[in-house]
Amino acid sequence: DETTVGDVRIRAVPARHDGRRLPVGRHHSPALGYVVEGEARTYFAGDTGLYDDMAEEVGPVDVALLPVGGWGPYLGEGHLDAGRAAEALVRLAPRTAVPVHYGTYWPIGMDAVRPHEFHAPGEEFVRLAAQRAPEVVVHRLGHGESVRPEVSR
Repeated sequence: DETTVGDVRIRAVPARHDGRRLPVGRHHSPALGYVVEGEARTYFAGDTGLYDDMAEEVGPVDVALLPVGGWGPYLGEGHLDAGRAAEALVRLAPRTAVPVHYGTYWPIGMDAVRPHEFHAPGEEFVRLAAQRAPEVVVHRLGHGESVRPEVSR
């Protein structure tokens, strides 16, 4: 699906993630990401796993906002960790990337046991992206920070 708001076009794109709203809930909805096209083409992946047709289904993008972690120590099927997100960069070939979806959901007790599980994914993504997709500029933002990437069309 696609809609236009003013000069901005928003296109829903497939994601590979369980569509249940709760682990045992009866409500399902399709997992989606979005490409927002205005001054730049920005891909917000939402929750997704890596999949073969990602580049074709998402299309060319300038900026990729990619999840690199989650709320627990294990990310199963339908999620990107830092390594899989770096592979997504190889497939998507954006000019700029921002790691998202890490260090925000803190299960009770995990801070004392495994704090690295929540802080490390952003740094790990920066490291792996530099190895696997060195042409992509990566901005690892702190909480509340923002960036306006330079994008030429």
